[in-house]
Amino acid sequence: MEKHEFAHFSHNLQHDMRIRIYGQGGTPILVFPTQDAMCDNFENFGMIDTLADYLDQGRIQLFCVDTVDAKTWSNVWGDKDWRAGHQEAYYRYIIEEVLPLIRERNHSGRLPVAAGCSLGGLHAAIVFLRRPELFSGLLSLSGVYDAKYFFDGWLNPTLYDNSPIDFLANMEPDHPYIQQYNEKPLILCVGQGAWEDEGRRTTAIMRDIFEAKGIQGTVDFWGYDVDHDWGWWKQQIRYFLPRFVD
Repeated sequence: MEKHEFAHFSHNLQHDMRIRIYGQGGTPILVFPTQDAMCDNFENFGMIDTLADYLDQGRIQLFCVDTVDAKTWSNVWGDKDWRAGHQEAYYRYIIEEVLPLIRERNHSGRLPVAAGCSLGGLHAAIVFLRRPELFSGLLSLSGVYDAKYFFDGWLNPTLYDNSPIDFLANMEPDHPYIQQYNEKPLILCVGQGAWEDEGRRTTAIMRDIFEAKGIQGTVDFWGYDVDHDWGWWKQQIRYFLPRFVD
């Protein structure tokens, strides 16, 4: 399969960011790494090998981005206002800088799928739920959707915009985004085994919000033997990927 990596300067973040592109065509998938990881995350943990047939057949093209999690979600001793502001800058980086690059490099004419595992699932949910018109679907595996969990219960207006269980709960039932959510595959999946407690808790809250708002997304709880780990995410992505690919 084709593989390219390049660095570019982000005007929103004011430093260089890297992107790895795997494959040469097909449905574009914007991949967010796990917590604190970078664009090589999927390759390092064998997910590229797991998806090799889809990539070799030209059915998908992966755009794997860097994170700034070490400065935002993981920076527990940092100033909370600054951390929230830098996360918002990262969101703008994805929307304003990465998405145009995907449109330039992918020639399928399709909108990208937002995807990720663990904290990457939260990133994917943030961008899709805030701007569904820019994406063709969401696949979030073992995400934690409550930003307050990473900020010791603290929330300001900026962090609110990056906390799906908060902004989605307050969305009006007739908001036009709800119709857009319902026109696209929207999948949240979580196991119920080791290290999945917070993912299971917040995924259950998202399920209840979906039901209350009439959002027809798929919320799937796997078994009590399903841990927060790559072996299960590989099985889950293989299971759900046909929903996103022709």
